[in-house]
Amino acid sequence: MKICWANTDNFDEADIVIIGIPDESKSHALRKGTSEAPHKIREISSIRDSYKRGDVISLGLPLDGITKKVYDYGNIERSQIEYSIDNIVSKSRIPISIGGDHSISTELIKSISKKFGPLSLVYFDAHPDFVSSVQGYYGSVFHDVLQYIDIKSSIMIGVRTPEKEEIDNIKKYDLPIITPFDIIRQGIQKTEEIILNRIGKNTYVSLDMDVIDPAFAPGVSVPVPLGLRNIEVALLLKSIVKKGICGLDIMEVCPNYDIKDRTSHLASRIISEVISSA
Repeated sequence: MKICWANTDNFDEADIVIIGIPDESKSHALRKGTSEAPHKIREISSIRDSYKRGDVISLGLPLDGITKKVYDYGNIERSQIEYSIDNIVSKSRIPISIGGDHSISTELIKSISKKFGPLSLVYFDAHPDFVSSVQGYYGSVFHDVLQYIDIKSSIMIGVRTPEKEEIDNIKKYDLPIITPFDIIRQGIQKTEEIILNRIGKNTYVSLDMDVIDPAFAPGVSVPVPLGLRNIEVALLLKSIVKKGICGLDIMEVCPNYDIKDRTSHLASRIISEVISSA
């Protein structure tokens, strides 16, 4: 099943490539099932974001429409990430990857940096994922990618439940954090300005859906209250994408724990807004 935003069957004419990575082998979460997210998000996109009248099917588009050519690459295994991403970025296409657990982002960032060099990383997450005492899992992503990013033009957004070790690492690397409280205090426009002034030319965005408050996104592997609103995340993403990105991933949707597919549908809508802003 293809995501409904895919509007071409020709990889060679695509501007954006959707790629699913249904793997949760590096997750320690008590909630299991993020490997089902790529299929579920595609399925819900077709059910909830398309309309049929007689023999005519149309999409519920973002207001600014979709002008880019979008190709759905299908699903790959974790071991195929390097080859597949190289195939996509070497042809100047933007990959939008759907996981899976957040450790997949490590492999994506590593692969994309081979073309662009150190990346500006915008990391949306309730958790910093900055554990360094244990490596190679979904809680050590930010530490594991340090050699592939430019820390001086990277930023975390939405963090609200760090461990002591992660706080120490954040201070050690002088990494700026925008918390949900910061967004409430300073407003979305000021937040947008801070992010856009921080990031550089080759920007990669990693979105853990648990950055969004469970009231809007209940179906994630590690939900944390006091999160961002869905509209705040979508608006910030659109602004970042308009400035220019070299890749984006959406991780940790957990369909087994969702409520009436709300989180999968939200992920689908976020993807459409990203595409419309690229």
